[in-house]
Amino acid sequence: MGKPLSVATLAGGCFWCLEAVFDELRGVESVVSGYTGGHVPNPDYHAVCDGETGHAEAVQVQFDPSGIAYADLLRVFFTIHDPTTLNRQGADVGTQYRSAIFYADAEQKRIAEQVMAEIAAAGLWSAPLVTEFKPLEVFYPAEDYHQEYFARNRWQPYCQMVIAPKLAKFRKEYVERLKK
Repeated sequence: MGKPLSVATLAGGCFWCLEAVFDELRGVESVVSGYTGGHVPNPDYHAVCDGETGHAEAVQVQFDPSGIAYADLLRVFFTIHDPTTLNRQGADVGTQYRSAIFYADAEQKRIAEQVMAEIAAAGLWSAPLVTEFKPLEVFYPAEDYHQEYFARNRWQPYCQMVIAPKLAKFRKEYVERLKK
């Protein structure tokens, strides 16, 4: 019998960026890119990109809570995307790129509220947080070609210009938390 895992569902712009970072974090067992928070069942990438499904690009992070706490996952989350820009991350604009925490239960909700208050009080960002906060209803895994996108496409221009700098910043700031 394996160790019990927990799941965090987070949206912070392009799911490729979040996946690349969380893949390297010690305590994380797997990361799946997908869609959540909308009203259209079984959306595909093109429908989500059109912005009419209500879904956000998101990741589901399976983690070992004895290796990393949910609160620590959220602290990383708040440093790898801009939680102060409404419906946008960099050049990616639309509700599908919003900042959001989709909590699984009352305990995740409590912890997320606490971490958001901590981040806001610390003044890490010069503007107020606009991160959406709502219960997880359903998560739809993205198409296979989106999974492990950075690992398989690291030399593509988007990966080099957008994902690689975020990953470098994360590695520098969280070097003690990286997988060996």
